[in-house]
Amino acid sequence: MSDILSRLKPPEGSRKRIKRVGRGPGSGLGKTCGRGQKGQKSRSGAGVGRGFEGGQMPAQRRMPKRGFTNPFRKVFTIVNLSKLESFEDGAVVDPEALFLKGIIRTTKNDIKVLGKGALTKKLTIRAHAVSTGALAKIEEAGSTFEKI
Repeated sequence: MSDILSRLKPPEGSRKRIKRVGRGPGSGLGKTCGRGQKGQKSRSGAGVGRGFEGGQMPAQRRMPKRGFTNPFRKVFTIVNLSKLESFEDGAVVDPEALFLKGIIRTTKNDIKVLGKGALTKKLTIRAHAVSTGALAKIEEAGSTFEKI
């Protein structure tokens, strides 16, 4: 290949010519520009929106409103005791340590420790909440729990 910049060309087939519509009958896309005759889809900005049912009342508006979403609900990221076995003996387990180990995806939510699995190491666990079963297993293993 040549090193001269003036001779550079794009690879064959990588550049597609644009469709020029409305440029006379010789182009094959004159007059109606490939949109057919009249109707909703022939107009500019054509197309129907998501959920549009041809003017009939849409399904999402026919259905009754139901339920309630609490804007003040607390969202917890759940961590089971079995996941804490990956830490070394005597380690401090807090949201940052869990994040760095890849056990949780984000530190934005509060952490709740649940009792699935067993804990054999002495850890210092710092979380926002703990279940009663998990707390019993934590104390049984000689670990401590600190509420954040």
